[in-house]
Amino acid sequence: MKGYKFRLQKLLDIRVSKEEECKRRFQEAQRRRLEVENRLSLLKDNYKKYSTINAKDSIIEKKIKHQYLIALNSSIENTHLELKNKKEKVNEVRLDLKQKQIDRKTVETLKEKGQDAFIKEQKLIEQKSNDEFALYAFLRNIERR
Repeated sequence: MKGYKFRLQKLLDIRVSKEEECKRRFQEAQRRRLEVENRLSLLKDNYKKYSTINAKDSIIEKKIKHQYLIALNSSIENTHLELKNKKEKVNEVRLDLKQKQIDRKTVETLKEKGQDAFIKEQKLIEQKSNDEFALYAFLRNIERR
C-alpha cells in the first residue's frame, strides 16, 4: 500500500513560504509603527514638560524655551504624519497577509480532501480484501462439512 502523494505539494510549499515572509513583513511594519508611536509619546511628554513658563526665567531662557516648543510642535506634527503612514502600511501588509493565508488554506483544503479521499479508498480496498478472505474462509468451512 502506497502513501498519499499530493500533486500540488510544491505549490503548497511556495504559498506557505510566501505567508511566512508576509508574516515577517507584518511584524516589521508593526515594530516600526510602535517605534514612531513611542517617539511621538516622548515628544509630547517633552512638550508638556517644557510648556510651563516660569516667571523666574530670564527673557533669553523664555525665548529659547519658546523656540524649542515650536520645534517640538513641528516634530510632533511630522511624527503624526509619519505615524499615519505607518498605520496605513501596517493595514496594507495585514490585508496582504490575509490574502496569503487564504491562498495557503485553499491549497491545504485541497490536500486534506485528497488525503481523505485516498484514506477512504484505502479503507474500501482493505474492506474488500477482508470480505474476500471471509468469503474464502466461509467456503472452506462449507467444503469441510
